[in-house]
Amino acid sequence: MLRLFSLCLLLTGPVPLVAQEPGCTLILPRYVFDGTELVEHHAVVVRADTIAAVGHVDRIQVPQGCTVREYPAATLLPGLIEGHAHLLLHPYDETPWDEQVLRESYAERAIRGANHAVRTLQAGFTTVRDLGSEGAGYTDVGLKQAIEKGVIRGPRLLVAGKAIVATGSYGPKGYTEQVAVPLGAEEADGVDGLTRVVRDQIGHGADLIKVYADYRWGPDGEARPTFTQDELNLIVEIANSSGRPVVAHAATPEGMRRATLAGVATIEHGDGGTPEVFVLMAERGVALCPTLAAGDAISQYRGWRKGVDPEPARIRAKRASFSHALAAGVTIVAGGDVGVFPHGDNVRELEMMVDYGMPTLEVLRAATSGNADVLGLGNLVGRLTPGLLADLLIVTGNPLEDISALRLVEEVFIGGQTVYGPDRED
Repeated sequence: MLRLFSLCLLLTGPVPLVAQEPGCTLILPRYVFDGTELVEHHAVVVRADTIAAVGHVDRIQVPQGCTVREYPAATLLPGLIEGHAHLLLHPYDETPWDEQVLRESYAERAIRGANHAVRTLQAGFTTVRDLGSEGAGYTDVGLKQAIEKGVIRGPRLLVAGKAIVATGSYGPKGYTEQVAVPLGAEEADGVDGLTRVVRDQIGHGADLIKVYADYRWGPDGEARPTFTQDELNLIVEIANSSGRPVVAHAATPEGMRRATLAGVATIEHGDGGTPEVFVLMAERGVALCPTLAAGDAISQYRGWRKGVDPEPARIRAKRASFSHALAAGVTIVAGGDVGVFPHGDNVRELEMMVDYGMPTLEVLRAATSGNADVLGLGNLVGRLTPGLLADLLIVTGNPLEDISALRLVEEVFIGGQTVYGPDRED
């Protein structure tokens, strides 16, 4: 018997065995984080693609003949969930956003997306909410379908397709009026236009609807609200009637207020959020995805030497808004706007959440069970609970002591199958 399993038997007594059942695995790590708490001397039984049992090693029921997997210095936890990514984008310091939208073909962007999906898996993220194809049409829907068919490896995806923007508010600027410039999103306005576009996106396979509730279209290029309250209400009503949530890009207090009153599921970014707006969000059950890492990355692309130079005003303001959200009790979604910075570096957001004042345990919950609940996946993933899918992550060390232990990935499972680790060389 393997060393740790033997030690557990000596310390706690034998693991009870029941009738032999092939195709099961007993996982024995040092620590188990179940989506809520971190404990020691616990084990998990996986049967086929499902978690069959979780419990202390001296009480868990284990089918006879289970394969035993021992991880004596590791933590087992649910596969991490990325709350805000763009698999079809790559870092802006490599190629600016405008250049990606205007010069990269759908084929190139799809191939990049497939590569990014693999890197995301290798980082331990088994589910991703991808919030917009950024000018690549419904390529994100095709990427999701290719993963589901087994054509490529990748995380479980929720995709938004084309984000919805108010006419004139969004897209590359500075071109002459006779040039038709791809926007990177889909324009729609008013009752007829918004009704048609929301329904058309649903028909093309969008799992959710993303709307820009504000954008940088003010007289001096400052962010201002885009859609009226009635327009946002309509978007949410149509999407919700199909069983789909709406997420809102919003950074201004008024854009956030309107989106919250309309009933969106999450607000993305929220840089300019005030204590009053965050209280309203908490009252209405609207979550915040702060995307701390995106602003951090962009500031560095613009010349900020992190750790050397004083923090720019943008970073100081972001710390303050995040602190206000925590104080108000707003549900926090863990999502970094990955694609602005490299795919596979997703843990960067979790590290920054801790650095910005969120307790490490709460960050671990946000990246697993919390994100699962907000994304409507709590009955499938996000917890180590019997009956849920065996999307699992094994990392060296204890992430409750140091969140960066999440970077030390040993093995990743989706549906009980190893997708990254010692059993795979690719």
